[in-house]
Amino acid sequence: MDNIAIGVEDLVVKRGHRRVLHKFSCTVPAGSVTGLLGPSGSGKTTLMRAIVGVQIVESGKVTVLGKPAGHKDLRREIGYLTQDPSVYADLTVRENTRYFAALYGLSAKTADAAIRDVGLADHANQLVGDLSGGQHSRASLACAIVSQPKVLVLDEPTVGQDPVLRDELWHRFRAFAESGMTLLVSSHVMDEANRCDRLLLIREGELIADDSPAAVKQRAGTDDLDQAFLNLIREIGAGVKS
Repeated sequence: MDNIAIGVEDLVVKRGHRRVLHKFSCTVPAGSVTGLLGPSGSGKTTLMRAIVGVQIVESGKVTVLGKPAGHKDLRREIGYLTQDPSVYADLTVRENTRYFAALYGLSAKTADAAIRDVGLADHANQLVGDLSGGQHSRASLACAIVSQPKVLVLDEPTVGQDPVLRDELWHRFRAFAESGMTLLVSSHVMDEANRCDRLLLIREGELIADDSPAAVKQRAGTDDLDQAFLNLIREIGAGVKS
């Protein structure tokens, strides 16, 4: 379907003898900001790695923009921001971004535009190793968007950031979506969920909710998303026992 950017069907991923994802299925609408939320260790990063095409899976199907995850034609179509640093500390912001642009055969002008898009134009000639934590995250983000991807996968991009920097990053994410980009953003911070168009709530490798923030809260009978998550877990637990 044209309005679905990411499709996951019956995905199973194992680590050793432990299942990390249990026949996991979901869709991500095109042009949306979809939040992937859940506690640490719930399977968020594993799911994102499967979508990007770098995760070994046991079974199931993952498609991105109508192609199998990991397809060579998707290399320029997907931007991926990992939790770990993905830029070189001994290079400047500009040198990093131009390097990643060159990998895609793109110009220095395109790289400089990505730097401006993340609000680092005034720090373009600064070594990444000398940046603050928030600026470091934005430098990584510039490299992730330099190919002008249609899908942007962000693994806990605001972790460890102060409230001001988190707010600034979320304004950037919204601007990307308004330009037509599809964003999948993982977090374990529930207050960020209200900034999303749609939520995927995950716990222990299983999807427990897939809806808008308002609908999730309505289903759980509360206006607090932290409490909504707990209510849904209890609801599922009660269903299993019965």
